[in-house]
Amino acid sequence: MRLTTKGRYAVTAMLDLAIHSDRGPVSLAEISKRQEISLSYLEQLFSKLRKAGLVASVRGPGGGYQLGRGLDAIFVAQIVDAVNESIDATSCGGKGNCQQGEVCLTHHLWSDLSDQIHHFLSGISLAKLVSRHDVKSISQRQEINSLDDLDVIQSSRLA
Repeated sequence: MRLTTKGRYAVTAMLDLAIHSDRGPVSLAEISKRQEISLSYLEQLFSKLRKAGLVASVRGPGGGYQLGRGLDAIFVAQIVDAVNESIDATSCGGKGNCQQGEVCLTHHLWSDLSDQIHHFLSGISLAKLVSRHDVKSISQRQEINSLDDLDVIQSSRLA
């Protein structure tokens, strides 16, 4: 099974947005800094997420992105699907041409596994992730590290 960087980064960025959404629109630069994801890559991902209605952009000073719907109405599988990522455990990409153009002996097993994984991710909402203790503690650590980095930058400018 392979979930590429695109799907992982999209879920990570959406979870970051969900955690910080209570403060108003969140800039991609903030997400980029906290999650160490390239800003240009985030822009590409958020374009797809916006088209899927999972996020909305807010223009102007203090602008950024906000969730397109409630935390309990956005599921991990929707995020992965929105960035055109497939969760596929088959070796043929689900095409059924695994063995010299024909279906291999275990194709249906791996295809069923892919379906089970998608079903599993369809049951996990951003609300469920945000409420997890481990997610909260990691987010707090990232916030502290982000503020520490800002202090270092400001100190070097004053020197």
